[in-house]
Amino acid sequence: MSQSIKVNDLRSALELLKKIPQQYHETDIEINPDADLAGVYKLIGASGTVQRPTRKGPAMIFNNVKGYPGSRVLVGMLADRKRVAAMLESPSEELGKYMGNAVKNNIQPIVVDSSKAMCQEVVYKATDPNFDIRKILPAPRNTPIDAGPYFCEGLLLGSDPETGHADVTIHRICVQGKDELSIYFVPGRHIDQFRLKAEKEGKPLPVTINMGLDPAILIGSCFEAPTTPFGFDELSIAGGLRNEAVELVNALTINQKSIAKAEIVIEGELLPNVRCVEDQNTNTGHAMPEFPGYNGPANQSLPIFKVTAITTRKNPILQTLVGPGEEHTSLAGIPTEASIFNAVEAALPGLLKNVYAHTAGGGKYLAILQVQKKIPADQGRERQAALIAFAAYSELKQIIIVDEDVDPFDSDDVFWAMTTRYQGDISTVFIPGVRCHPLDPSQSPDFDYKISAKGITTKTIFDCSVPFHLKEHFVRAQFKKMDATPYMPEWMKNEL
Repeated sequence: MSQSIKVNDLRSALELLKKIPQQYHETDIEINPDADLAGVYKLIGASGTVQRPTRKGPAMIFNNVKGYPGSRVLVGMLADRKRVAAMLESPSEELGKYMGNAVKNNIQPIVVDSSKAMCQEVVYKATDPNFDIRKILPAPRNTPIDAGPYFCEGLLLGSDPETGHADVTIHRICVQGKDELSIYFVPGRHIDQFRLKAEKEGKPLPVTINMGLDPAILIGSCFEAPTTPFGFDELSIAGGLRNEAVELVNALTINQKSIAKAEIVIEGELLPNVRCVEDQNTNTGHAMPEFPGYNGPANQSLPIFKVTAITTRKNPILQTLVGPGEEHTSLAGIPTEASIFNAVEAALPGLLKNVYAHTAGGGKYLAILQVQKKIPADQGRERQAALIAFAAYSELKQIIIVDEDVDPFDSDDVFWAMTTRYQGDISTVFIPGVRCHPLDPSQSPDFDYKISAKGITTKTIFDCSVPFHLKEHFVRAQFKKMDATPYMPEWMKNEL
């Protein structure tokens, strides 16, 4: 589609969506952020692995949040691949390649003067005796058994205390008190490594939590090693996507940067050697819904983030997501596709046609690789491509390989290939004893005694591609090529 609005922050992205039929909706009906908001959006647009019934629908703003006059909450901004494609100016099926190109052509962020910092139009300092984050920001609770209210799309920005290299990443953030948050870090994440370095010296780590952002920043931040190794600033990927640098500004109360066009910034420090139980205020035993589709257990020892200030735009929009849903898939899955495509293309040029990080795996666990075998020597390289994909994205659990005539984005077509081009005993490759993402509940000795430790899995390749020497025997029925446009209903023409 032709984009008439230049998108460089959340509000310009919303203006674009308003021009696209069925991609944006807002309501003035009062909503309680304590489980009600998520319960509504689950039925309107969450999609993905959220418990049925659900559907894929528009991004939605709730303008009347109970207990928070004047506050607005946005949910589902990235919960549709076509919506993401429109905001990034890319064909939906080419998003992975488009993102991969941005990694190669990244543009480093720049620091601007505070006069350009829209994120600092309104300031709340924690030194104010009436300061209470619970009364300022309407952090939602997705289910009644969540450990507490969560900021689900808060982008942490921190710096290596030794080198000064910056990193951004999204983590689950639970509100614990008037000026305290807990943050869960999956082991190995870069900002957590920064925290551990500072903690070793007995020092706090200054961090900003940025919310309500240009979608390019959110998606670009979700790349992981080895695509973005230690010291790689993921904000440069957003710069590559927009062909202009992301603007940063000095925070007001800590020695750190904020994203200048953010709707909301929480400034503060990760405290050294201070921990809390995630559900200390509720004792539910649960954290929040995670991308695999389950409510994870409450963590018994999480770092504490001490809030020093909140800065916002005027009439800020708090952006959140309802998980586990399609928005998780967009955030994690599109960078997964880019990482896999770049790695396989570098090693086996021309073999991989496309890759889809399937929503059933939350954008992390399951990938569909579409390959094209052109010569006899390509036989077997499709499985080599799968091995490269596992190396490019370590949290990938399962890969399904299909031929070029199979649509990797159509699950019916993929399962058709598995039904007619796959034999379980010869088309399956098992790689046991490999570490994966810890939130999969089947990766535990409790599931099977042969699993040595939590987070250890058997990675699997399902090769549903035709052996090269048999390709002529697996040609799909060919139909006459026709222009069907004159025969289509109007709504179908509008989707073209």
